[in-house]
Amino acid sequence: MINTNDPIIDQYLARLIGSDGVGIIKKMPPGEIVDEVVAADVGIDINGIRRTLFKLYENRLASYRRERNPETGWLTYHWTLHLDNIENRLDLEFEKLLDNIKERLTFELDNTFYICNNNCARFIFETASETDFICPVCGEELIHQDNEKLTHGLIGRISEMDSVLGS
Repeated sequence: MINTNDPIIDQYLARLIGSDGVGIIKKMPPGEIVDEVVAADVGIDINGIRRTLFKLYENRLASYRRERNPETGWLTYHWTLHLDNIENRLDLEFEKLLDNIKERLTFELDNTFYICNNNCARFIFETASETDFICPVCGEELIHQDNEKLTHGLIGRISEMDSVLGS
């Protein structure tokens, strides 16, 4: 069953399957269950149930087995939740976020940025030089943007996250 006392798990699931999806899995009984039964029990249309379950399946938080009715040829899906795997999924998300922040830091350190006084957009040196340091949006002059504060913030965040990972 889902740990409703952990806001991180609740937020992750809400982002993954939406608040309706979280409501669905909170009402699901343990063990294997047929999606039509879940739809009837929860009172949500079968497509919403299936969308939620397949999203969980894609993230290795659910599994299913199919059974074909020999008379009608219809497939019945028997679902099992694997929410005990959620900690592993959160670890993967954390590592992916850390990699993205490191990538952003590299981009910030490897480039020089320019911006106009209207903050229309941020341009790397190559793009700014192609427009003769004139903002292609508003026509104002592009001036150098110091990104030291941003890079220090990214370095600090990476350090915090690395310490959580024990690196």
